[in-house]
Amino acid sequence: MNLAAGTNETLAHTSNVLIYSAMAVYLLAFFASILEWIFGSRSKVGRTAQAAGATSAGAAAPAVAVRKGGSTAVLERPEVVTRAASGSRDVPDGPGAAGGSEKGDIWGRISVSFIVLAFLIHVGGVLSRALSVRRAPWGNMYEFSITFSAVAVAVFLGLMLAKKNVRWLTLPLTLTVLLDLGLATTVLYTASDQLVPALHSYWLWIHVSTAIFCGAAFYVAAVATILYLFRDHYEAKIAAGGTPGKFAQSVLSRLPAAASLDKFSYRINAAIFPLWTFTIIAGAIWAGDAWGRYWGWDPKETWSFITWVAYAMYLHARATAGWKGRKAAYLALLAFACWLFNYYGVNIFVTGKHSYAGV
Repeated sequence: MNLAAGTNETLAHTSNVLIYSAMAVYLLAFFASILEWIFGSRSKVGRTAQAAGATSAGAAAPAVAVRKGGSTAVLERPEVVTRAASGSRDVPDGPGAAGGSEKGDIWGRISVSFIVLAFLIHVGGVLSRALSVRRAPWGNMYEFSITFSAVAVAVFLGLMLAKKNVRWLTLPLTLTVLLDLGLATTVLYTASDQLVPALHSYWLWIHVSTAIFCGAAFYVAAVATILYLFRDHYEAKIAAGGTPGKFAQSVLSRLPAAASLDKFSYRINAAIFPLWTFTIIAGAIWAGDAWGRYWGWDPKETWSFITWVAYAMYLHARATAGWKGRKAAYLALLAFACWLFNYYGVNIFVTGKHSYAGV
């Protein structure tokens, strides 16, 4: 125990070990997710997914049976949804990353199991960091990063528990978490220490925790938006009578329909926007307590407001007939890019009252 700094070095070291251990398990989950997509593309269902994607409006998509060793695995009929962008055609959801194959499904379940294990270890690392200094574990960029990725995984697992079709997220999720933790443990790493005086407030628990949760949810919505753009192009090509490439046939054909991805990302962004509004208000109240003024156009305050405006524009665009589909999706990605710059760029490259990156 470092009494002078008020830091428990043993717990701080334990936190580091747990974070590295979580990274190792996330890596296993990443490889298992890759195998899920590979075996899914080799399955009969995976090869016929493109045909399912071209099912005409109102036509029922047939169940597909995959036989192996005398046993039969039956893929449930995909749900037919109306394309949200124009409503001009009905397209069924793809069969998923596993493509309906038994091997793909097994590897998918293994990937999710590894994610659960890594998440528990990850949370242990965050809690150990908090206990080492007896405060909230987000006083600098390193702590914010390890907490942010943990919350992103928690959002994914929460959607899984709610029985949402989100297993297609495992590959981008594990890759992003590994990149985030890799950056945190190298470039952004800061030794466990006490906070600067301005951060000694209960608002640290309220303001920063909501900002982290909002960012994690915005991230999940952004991934869905990116995949929506690819899937929408794939569906448009089929509708025009074109032949998609091998990548589209093996990967994009197994994703949820563009309408499903579009609706998924919109609902998350719409649900989180009020919480982001509260985050900005809470930050202003904290600024009034800490610095004697509620708003001073500090770089962090400015970019938080820019992010708010960008998401407000996106939500307004969704309510306007001429700005649905791809145009609105571009706005959503622009808004998330603003959030990312507010997270990394402002903290690292811009000097202001919020310069607590610790790097």
